[in-house]
Amino acid sequence: MALARFAVVGCGSIGKRHVRNLLALGERDLLAFDPREDRRAEVEALGVSSTSNLADVWSAKPEAVLVTAPTKLHVSTAIEAASRGCHLFLEKPIADVHDTELDRLLDLVSERRLISLVGCNLRFHPGLLKAKAVIDAGRLGRIVSIRAEFGLYLPDWHPWEDYRQGYSARSDLGGGVVLDAIHELDYVRWLMGDITHVAALVGKLSRLSIDTEDTASILMRFESGTFGEVHLDYVQRTYTRACTVIGDGGTLSWGFGDGGGIRVFDGATKAWESSPGPAGWDTNQMYLDEMSHFLCCLAGAAQPEQDVFEATRVLDIALAAKESSESCSFVRPRVRAS
Repeated sequence: MALARFAVVGCGSIGKRHVRNLLALGERDLLAFDPREDRRAEVEALGVSSTSNLADVWSAKPEAVLVTAPTKLHVSTAIEAASRGCHLFLEKPIADVHDTELDRLLDLVSERRLISLVGCNLRFHPGLLKAKAVIDAGRLGRIVSIRAEFGLYLPDWHPWEDYRQGYSARSDLGGGVVLDAIHELDYVRWLMGDITHVAALVGKLSRLSIDTEDTASILMRFESGTFGEVHLDYVQRTYTRACTVIGDGGTLSWGFGDGGGIRVFDGATKAWESSPGPAGWDTNQMYLDEMSHFLCCLAGAAQPEQDVFEATRVLDIALAAKESSESCSFVRPRVRAS
């Protein structure tokens, strides 16, 4: 097996997207792994070598491994890579449970001083970047609340395959809308700061043929005192991804489909101001920017936007939401020292 700078473990839709983006960024030394022949054929059509034997990946001695397998396999695959000194790009969420194996991965990354990035592509969305700049500049005054929403009808997500077989629908693969849509929990924390208390209702309410939760309503209190509300579902028949931030000096509105722009209501002028996104922006650009950021991190030119330690803190918020729903109580996310 020839040497490879990057190995991509898992060639589903997100794995193939990252392969295409690495190629677009000029990387050619790639090796892809997937047990499914059809997925290997798809990456080979892009000019990338593939294998069905994970041992071949380790024989290729990659500098970095992209873990794009189902959630349940993230930690075990990452441990194998980290134990061999490979830097890591993991798709979100980092795991579906916080156990000793996840702690072992964190220790390995720390001890070996590995670079790690966990997929957080919404942090590269131009609208949310604008929102963060507005909030950080204090234009909204004192923030009192943030509301975020994600909704999409699960069978429409990957219409080319049976949704009942995908990881989202299967608890044994780490699925469910709370972990699947963990982006919302990540970016509200990114915008507002640490979360101290979580309360939630989580469950399967629709007629979808899945054994995971399809709906979640999550309340949270941030360290600053700000209140947060996050709604997630696999049920809405139109794709919805949006956020509203309310301050005593103004209100900010962002929607994923707004072309990378935001709207801000200025309390002083009593008027809405629109800030459009980049001309011609498309969804893949944030994934391309995310991968470019990873390459910069590998080159020592940037610090990871979200490493495995930050991603674990976000996971613990998601797990606190599930625990809260089961116990009908407020839950404090666990805290791990950096």
